[in-house]
Amino acid sequence: MDLTQQPPGGQNHIQSVSDHEIRIAGEVHTRALVVTADSLLDNWPVNKPEDIAAENLEPILALRPEVVLIGTGKQQVFLEPELLMLFYRSGVGVEMMTTQAACRTFNVLLSDNRKVAAALLPPNA
Repeated sequence: MDLTQQPPGGQNHIQSVSDHEIRIAGEVHTRALVVTADSLLDNWPVNKPEDIAAENLEPILALRPEVVLIGTGKQQVFLEPELLMLFYRSGVGVEMMTTQAACRTFNVLLSDNRKVAAALLPPNA
């Protein structure tokens, strides 16, 4: 699914997402990643929602976003309450959704100049 034809300059707009890949700034990604407007961590060590742990979330919180979108693959999966508390204690909003929905929402928030981070599992996870 193409999300945008012309990404804005200087931002990591998500160009497209399919069952097998996410395209950002012309680069194809098939593994889990974390993206913000100006950074891309393409080695997020998470393969499935059950792998998400506090140590995986700390690098995301270090980016100091206003809101974090967690794309959990094909199905929406919710984090355990103790993991959600990491966000609440930091004053950061968090939403879990499918990876495709997270990609679309990321672009919308980015276009509204929101300080958003998206932690994205592969769309087919």
